[in-house]
Amino acid sequence: MSQPQDIVIRPLTPADREGWEILWRDYLDFYQSDLDPAQFDYTFQRLSQPDYADMFGYVAEYEGKLVGLVNCINHDHGWHMQQVVYLQDLYVDDTARKLGIGQKLIEAVYAYADQNDKANVYWTTKTSNHTARKLYDRIGVLTEFIKYSR
Repeated sequence: MSQPQDIVIRPLTPADREGWEILWRDYLDFYQSDLDPAQFDYTFQRLSQPDYADMFGYVAEYEGKLVGLVNCINHDHGWHMQQVVYLQDLYVDDTARKLGIGQKLIEAVYAYADQNDKANVYWTTKTSNHTARKLYDRIGVLTEFIKYSR
């Protein structure tokens, strides 16, 4: 089992492009989604630039390798004076599961929200994602809302 000092959670940087893309592709495969390659450049550019305030990301390093990511969006909200954080994507590589990395990534987003005066952090997942929901049920609050999309 990993010791906490073996896992490093840090902001995404431009140098993380290759490792981030591998993880994001695996995440998209999990959700049976396929995106245009240009979307990878577009999204990574925004997530990895500290001066782009609308999006940010964190990565998890374990044994010298990127093994997890979280991609987030800051946005205004009609019910709060402050912005909220939408935790859009969270993924941990299969080889690093059960090490607490998912929780550490979410906690990093919570810390970011607290330090940057954000009103709330929220995310969605598939109802069938039972493994992730065990974590989410421990560190978040399940709402009664259902997401609809066009």
